[in-house]
Amino acid sequence: MAKLFHFLPLLFLNTMIFFQTITAQTAAVAPAPAGPLNITKVLEKAGQFTTFIKLLKTTQVADRINSQLNNSNQGLTIFAPPDNAFSSLKAGTINSISTQDQLQLLQFHILPTLYTMSQFQTASNPLHTQAGNSDDGEYPLNVTTSGNQVNVTTGVVDTTVSNTIYSDNQLAVYQVDKVLLPLALFGPAPTAAPAEAPAPTKPEKNVRASDAPSGSSDSSVDASGAVGLNSQTVKGVTFTVGVVFMIVSCLWM
Repeated sequence: MAKLFHFLPLLFLNTMIFFQTITAQTAAVAPAPAGPLNITKVLEKAGQFTTFIKLLKTTQVADRINSQLNNSNQGLTIFAPPDNAFSSLKAGTINSISTQDQLQLLQFHILPTLYTMSQFQTASNPLHTQAGNSDDGEYPLNVTTSGNQVNVTTGVVDTTVSNTIYSDNQLAVYQVDKVLLPLALFGPAPTAAPAEAPAPTKPEKNVRASDAPSGSSDSSVDASGAVGLNSQTVKGVTFTVGVVFMIVSCLWM
């Protein structure tokens, strides 16, 4: 019985060690629950993107990005300008455009396709952004590569991808050195075509009565009236002479 009492503590200790081992193995196998992707948190963690985050929130583009990332399998690529890129703009550049244009500006920084750095080497220009409509040519964005460097041009600014902020199999966020100003919003204003001069008009010719052609309708009417009047006059004179001649003949008889 004494040996049994000495054996029980050892059995209890071995049992506790066994259960702790099983629990540790189970915790190692079970993956930690992953939170939903949030673009503002990604940028906040990177730092120096305060202005870009503010614009994403005020235009509600951040909500659209988060919804798309967490409710679909479609990947996204985002070009993020840091605060010094915005501060280098001419004063009032962002505030000079409407809220709708600010929305287009933010969507111009988003590609509805996931691009890794190596995939930019084989990308077909122009890249399709989320700005504008389905017409790819409305907001053209072009990329070229030189070794590992990715160059981005909008037709207004040229810049480079200077850093990879975040990358997984669904989202890629790249830092660009300048704000991507689209040609549709910040390009030169179209020049108005010069108005055509009116064609010179010919002066009206003042036709005098004497210059009128003899064969005109008015002349014909006047001539025919004159002929008719002369004929009636001749007939009247002839009749009068005949009456006088008869009276004189009667008197002589």
